[in-house]
Amino acid sequence: MKKILDLITGEVTQAFVDCGYDAKYGKVTLSNRPDLCEYQCNGAMAAAKEYKKAPFMIADEVAEKLSGNAMFSMVESVKPGFLNLKLDEAYLADYVAKMQADEGRYGCEKTKEPKTIMIDYGGPNVAKPLHVGHLRSAIIGESIKRIGRFMGHTVIGDVHLGDWGLQMGLIITELRERKPDLVYFDENYTGEYPEEAPFTISELEEIYPTASGKSKEDAAYKEAAMQATYELQHGRRGYQALLSHILNVSVTDLKRNYKNLNVSFDLWKGESDAQPYIPDMVQKMKDDGFAYISDGALVVDVKEDTDTKEIPPCMILKSDGASLYNTTDLATIVWRMKDYHPDELIYVVDKRQELYFTQVFRCARKTGLVKPRTGLKFLGFGTMNGKDGKPFKTREGGVMRLQYLLESVNEEMLKKITENQKAKENLEISEEEAKETAKMIALAAIKYGDLSNQASKDYIFDIDRFTSFEGNTGPYILYTIVRIKSILNKYHSMGKDESGAVIEAAHSASEKNLMLALSGFGAMMENAYEETAPHKICSYIYELANAFNSFYHETKIMSEENEQIQKSYIRLLELTKSVLETCIDLLGFQAPERM
Repeated sequence: MKKILDLITGEVTQAFVDCGYDAKYGKVTLSNRPDLCEYQCNGAMAAAKEYKKAPFMIADEVAEKLSGNAMFSMVESVKPGFLNLKLDEAYLADYVAKMQADEGRYGCEKTKEPKTIMIDYGGPNVAKPLHVGHLRSAIIGESIKRIGRFMGHTVIGDVHLGDWGLQMGLIITELRERKPDLVYFDENYTGEYPEEAPFTISELEEIYPTASGKSKEDAAYKEAAMQATYELQHGRRGYQALLSHILNVSVTDLKRNYKNLNVSFDLWKGESDAQPYIPDMVQKMKDDGFAYISDGALVVDVKEDTDTKEIPPCMILKSDGASLYNTTDLATIVWRMKDYHPDELIYVVDKRQELYFTQVFRCARKTGLVKPRTGLKFLGFGTMNGKDGKPFKTREGGVMRLQYLLESVNEEMLKKITENQKAKENLEISEEEAKETAKMIALAAIKYGDLSNQASKDYIFDIDRFTSFEGNTGPYILYTIVRIKSILNKYHSMGKDESGAVIEAAHSASEKNLMLALSGFGAMMENAYEETAPHKICSYIYELANAFNSFYHETKIMSEENEQIQKSYIRLLELTKSVLETCIDLLGFQAPERM
């Protein structure tokens, strides 16, 4: 099903051609003056120079050619040479009816050239609880994954765990001090190791910061941790078994926390999974003449002639032969290309790491780790700040655990639902339903509050604003969906049936505006995918929710006496609900049955 803007452009382009002008001048856009028209074409202004003719004369000719066209209710030539257009109500209703018949897609065609895309997002460290710094990567990455899949691509999400390096050695060292008799520390042990971990997630989350603090005060302790890291990375059995326990306990807890965010990953790979690929990768870089020694370290030059600022070499190995994040990320690209052959790799990471990823991407291309056509995209996100404009912190000044943030927003929403229930004495909701509803609305508040901003921009995390049922917020969108559900339920509870009915030509300006908003779904989705921009969906559903609420307030839907008109209204509401629900699913949240 073609986008409505393409259909309009096609008609206007043909009119330009029929009048003797180049087809390139027929492009139509949404009007920037909705008080005057719905769509506009400024082609006559550009054509005037080529054809040495006043633009209004060209616009007049094209307008005359389009007069009587069934697509338009108005084609107006306006000096100095603009074409103002309004769609015919019957044509628009027919288009929207076809959207409804295209259930699940609503006029948005899947891509004709599906890709395999891998998204690297989340990036938590094992043995550490998720904190607010992990929020944006998870929320944005999840939405991008869903958008890509909706458009017909194979999208694979990888959490990319931080499960390698000194932090593992620190945990092992601290555990050895506390429980030296554990079998994992007996180098002569050859049997099977226990299946159950010798620690809980709570203990593990306490062990790491304790060990980290000790290593800063005690040089011998840090040396022991570094030795443990070395032995782990060189295959010591007991330490490898401990690493497996650390991963199992951490990942189980991480999955639970991500589930509360409605975020999921296809792969739970970590830095440790890339380690086997490092030796061959490094050797090949040396053999191919890309890697060389500089100040004792192995590096690859990645600067380009067009650079306007200094781009340092990409370091592959430190002077002592140890690998770095660069090494691990490059080796990760190696296994991803080997196992999945992706057409594109997208990294959803803090924008302050842009230089680092520039180095990694250039190194991957230069050394042939990826094919020339493989896309490497860095999607850098801004900071989530408190009301003071500084990175979001607890009242004590520490980094807030993600779990506590979710709980605080849940509590705020539950309080609002309880107050609303008291205000509407006839609305009886059980305590269990109220809590479940609060969780759904709280998640919408958090996710919409984040995703409605352009990813690269910093934003203020304002619980009061995000949890408001008015304005550009998640709860407002959910409230609109629940309002539609309520009307549909009431209609069907009266024993009425709209099956067989179709959406008729709009009976009012507000109804037409709602149809116009719906008709833009396909173009918006293509744009959101192409620009990797979930905020485009947020802008769209806010506009759609506003259009519906205007129609709702101006139209007596349930008291409409003409049964055929009422059925048309109900069909329009069903489509609006379906499109809104599809969009919020792409953003990663859902609507309750009532609020």
